[in-house]
Amino acid sequence: MKTRLPGNSGLELSAIGLGCMGMSWVYDESERDDAESVRVIHRAIDLGVTFIDTADLYGPFTNEELVGRALAGRRDEVVLATKVGLVPDMTLYPTKVKVTPNGRPEHIRASVDGSLRRLGTEVIDLYQLHRVDPEVPIEESWGAMAELVQAGKVRHIGLSEANVDHLERASAIAPVATLQSELSLWSRDPLKDVLPWCEANGVGFLPFSPLGRGFLTGAIRSAEQLKPSDFRSQQPRFSKEALAQNLRIVDGVEKVAGRHGATPAQVALAWVLAQGEHVVPIPGSTRLAHLEDNVRSVDLDLTAEDLADLDTLPAPVGTRF
Repeated sequence: MKTRLPGNSGLELSAIGLGCMGMSWVYDESERDDAESVRVIHRAIDLGVTFIDTADLYGPFTNEELVGRALAGRRDEVVLATKVGLVPDMTLYPTKVKVTPNGRPEHIRASVDGSLRRLGTEVIDLYQLHRVDPEVPIEESWGAMAELVQAGKVRHIGLSEANVDHLERASAIAPVATLQSELSLWSRDPLKDVLPWCEANGVGFLPFSPLGRGFLTGAIRSAEQLKPSDFRSQQPRFSKEALAQNLRIVDGVEKVAGRHGATPAQVALAWVLAQGEHVVPIPGSTRLAHLEDNVRSVDLDLTAEDLADLDTLPAPVGTRF
């Protein structure tokens, strides 16, 4: 597995990571299998994937416990990342997912100890503020995150879904190691300003949902495939009308894949990897076959023609959320 040094923090990560959310949270509950998820994590490590990402939100809490069990005896083989700062309202779950930001310093300080316990580790390699809380100045939230580094509970701190103003204000308080935000062939907003800012300021960029929540693989061809308990069924881009039009994007990805004898997933991930050496995508995988398919994207070299064709694919119909 190729490695990357995303930014100036000194973190060395495999060129592609593993996002663990789908193993415990918001996708189709009937497809969850903890034993299979543990096998996926173990296989990922065997294949050279050294970056594992979770959050206290997922489950909530159960995903950290799952990852902790999977890493027992193998903790020193990975860079372990988790997040704090989103609190779920479970009253409507799984019919509807509702989360509220909480960036209060006291919440951050209290939450890290729970994550450490669930993950079965003495230190978290990368602790990320899941969302900036609009009710709390980012300087206060980030100051609390920085305290955890000084206390030896975490090694590096990062942000998620932050804008350039957030990044600049946070970096004035303490170094920002990474920014995690959505980036894929149907979610390109970070290309405008956030991704260039990260590159210029030595901040690693960690794209979540680089496969468009599975859509870019070509596996979802109609809205009827999604069960009501799958949170994608609530998202505008997956509505019946929008999805039918968004298939044009998948068609373009499949065309490029055909040139290389590759899968659409590999092409979609290779495009993300091509956005810069400071970029490390973290696709989620709940099945061994999907994991192994994703990992092979690291060795797919897209041509200038491929990249031009992918860059000119139509914009998606419907908002992300």
